Amino acid sequence: MPDNIAATTRSQQKVGHARLKEPVLVKGRREFFQYRDLGVAEASAGGMRAQVMMASQGMSRPTGWHYHECDGQFIYILKGWVDLQFEDGRTLRVEQGDSLFIPGYLRHNEIRTSAEMEILEVSTPGVLGTRPCDPPAGWKD
Repeated sequence: MPDNIAATTRSQQKVGHARLKEPVLVKGRREFFQYRDLGVAEASAGGMRAQVMMASQGMSRPTGWHYHECDGQFIYILKGWVDLQFEDGRTLRVEQGDSLFIPGYLRHNEIRTSAEMEILEVSTPGVLGTRPCDPPAGWKD
């Protein structure tokens, strides 16, 4: 990256600090999760986003097939587990201590979670769009 571009990007960024004792809860994509914003989108001038998704009861129903408008989404399971289906036919259980990178625009469906769950979710850029979509052709639940 040329020095002038790197300097401009750095000048727009600042240190971000999120305190567990003072959580910033924000509206998220799913009504059955709570979302704690970690201040990364603001600190990175929109370059990336980080949130902790929390649930105190399991999902009542699958999220439905969708994709995210982003470069990529990274999750790390802090507590519990989540089952996800992917357009290539795979179903994965991602458990405590596991991580997963989901490329942007890849169709997937969250189908189950443990009763209690916490997931660190990081995406680039700092705005993450979510679009519902049809299941992959020939998909059978």
